[in-house]
Amino acid sequence: MSWGTELWDQFDNLEKHTQWGIDILEKYIKFVKERTEIELSYAKQLRNLAKKYQPKKNSKEEEEYRYTACKAFLSTLNEMNDYAGQHEVISENMTSNITVELARYVQELKQERKSYFHDGRKAQQHIEICWKQLESSKRRFERDCKEADRAQQYFEKMDADINVTKADVEKARQQAQVRHQMAEDSKADYSSILQKFNHEQHEYYHTHIPNIFQKIQEMEERRIVRIGESMKTYAEVDRQVIPIIGKCLDEIVKAAESIDQKNDSQLVIEAYKSGFEPPGDIEFEDYTQPMKRTVSDNSLSNSREGKSELKFGGKSKGKLWPFIKKNKLMSLLTSPHQPPPPPPASASPSAVPNGPQSPKQQKEPLSHRFNEFMTSKPKMHCFRSLKRGLSLKLGATPEDFSNLPPEQRRKKLQQKVDELNKEIQKEMDQRDAITKMKDVYLKNPQMGDPASLDHKLAEVSQNIEKLRLEAQKFEAWLAEVEGRLPARSEQGRRQSGMFDAQNPATVNSCAQDRESPDGSYTEEQSQEGEVKVLATDFDDEFDEEEPLPAIGTCKALYTFEGQNEGTVSVVEGETLYVIEEDKGDGWTRIRRNEDEEGYVPTSYVEVYLDKNAKDS
Repeated sequence: MSWGTELWDQFDNLEKHTQWGIDILEKYIKFVKERTEIELSYAKQLRNLAKKYQPKKNSKEEEEYRYTACKAFLSTLNEMNDYAGQHEVISENMTSNITVELARYVQELKQERKSYFHDGRKAQQHIEICWKQLESSKRRFERDCKEADRAQQYFEKMDADINVTKADVEKARQQAQVRHQMAEDSKADYSSILQKFNHEQHEYYHTHIPNIFQKIQEMEERRIVRIGESMKTYAEVDRQVIPIIGKCLDEIVKAAESIDQKNDSQLVIEAYKSGFEPPGDIEFEDYTQPMKRTVSDNSLSNSREGKSELKFGGKSKGKLWPFIKKNKLMSLLTSPHQPPPPPPASASPSAVPNGPQSPKQQKEPLSHRFNEFMTSKPKMHCFRSLKRGLSLKLGATPEDFSNLPPEQRRKKLQQKVDELNKEIQKEMDQRDAITKMKDVYLKNPQMGDPASLDHKLAEVSQNIEKLRLEAQKFEAWLAEVEGRLPARSEQGRRQSGMFDAQNPATVNSCAQDRESPDGSYTEEQSQEGEVKVLATDFDDEFDEEEPLPAIGTCKALYTFEGQNEGTVSVVEGETLYVIEEDKGDGWTRIRRNEDEEGYVPTSYVEVYLDKNAKDS
């Protein structure tokens, strides 16, 4: 089927149809262009999304990504970046293989179409000119024929009239002959032009127009084929990136399968393990039998096993409000802040009746702690602790991380030591580089002055020395903590068992814990429970509390300045009452008079226990 034979008379419609075909092609180009813009925008949004959820460097979020679930999420974010990259590839390939190529083809197509329709219009103009010539010769032939007929009729009229002279008749006859000859010439001209027009018309409708329309048809078919190929390319561009996108999705699945819940649970243990042991059971104290709240061998041994006896009598009616409302109260019932100082060099063996000192804390009967609390200055204790706790809350973290539990403190100190060692190595590398440069300057003075590097070399050496001192300081703290950690499985802390049971994750202390010589873990990790306890609150509940009886006497072997809260000062040779013997932590509780009692180092005194009092 050919447009030249079937559509020979549809020149204008073919012109409109081919223009519509070009418009369709341009519409498809616009569609692909907008698709590429969408792909670019989508890729950009994906990248921004992945970037938004990336962990910030040097922040707490970066530490969280050691968990396998967070690592899998990070892998997903990285794969989304690659996924976005494939959409950028789609946009780039569609632009180069479709949009640019079709835009160039459209320009060529417009030029070709313009050329064909220009030839068609030229052929139309030629046949129109031939038709006008034919019409002109035809009208001239018709006019000449009419003029000849009128001249003949006039001659015949003149010839029949007897009144007309012979000369007039001859003139009319000659005029008629001239007109007849002109009609014959017009006839011949008309016949010639008609033959020529018929030939031109045949050529126009059977040769020129079919050829032009055939070329237009071929041009249109090429356009249709080209848009079909572009649609295939459109699909292929997408299909080419499907394997890579599939790999991205496979990697996301692989990352999800790599999540190890047991490993994450272990990391939580390592991150938050304090190193303390849970408190022991609290034994029942029977107050139905008349008895004095004295420290017996049994209670002492129980306290060494980390157990405390608890009973509230009288007005209290068994209330546990000190442990529920004021969780800092129990810390007031602990022994002195610091471990006992070592005795002077001339200490005699007899001065240490309880054997080697132990940094471990032991628990005491709760009634003794309340008694000590009543004879001490709880307001000052709590105010001091509250002040220090507030400073920690505001960000004033101690340099030695003493506000942390032992296990967490060890990790922080180890991390600090590792950071300092890296800084030292960095400074040493810089020093080596400067030294090498100085050697080069010494061998080749024209390259530089060796003396110009001395200042820099001295500065780097000074930095190294500072860092080494800093590292030694943290290593000493670390060694101190690590030396104490193996013993953390032993039971017993000089803290209230009831408080530990209520809040084992938080150790609140107004007085420093005797477990750490450097004051580690002396402040509460959470400052939510602020101390607002007044001494009068306890006067109402424990006004019937009796002072602890003396279980013996002791003689001061050396002078001791009791600077810490909970301790008392003694003078060499002074005799005092013992109200509580050493439980293995290196401290002995003594009383000078009814109003003054506290702790002194066991190694500073010689204890004489009253056997009868102890047995009772």
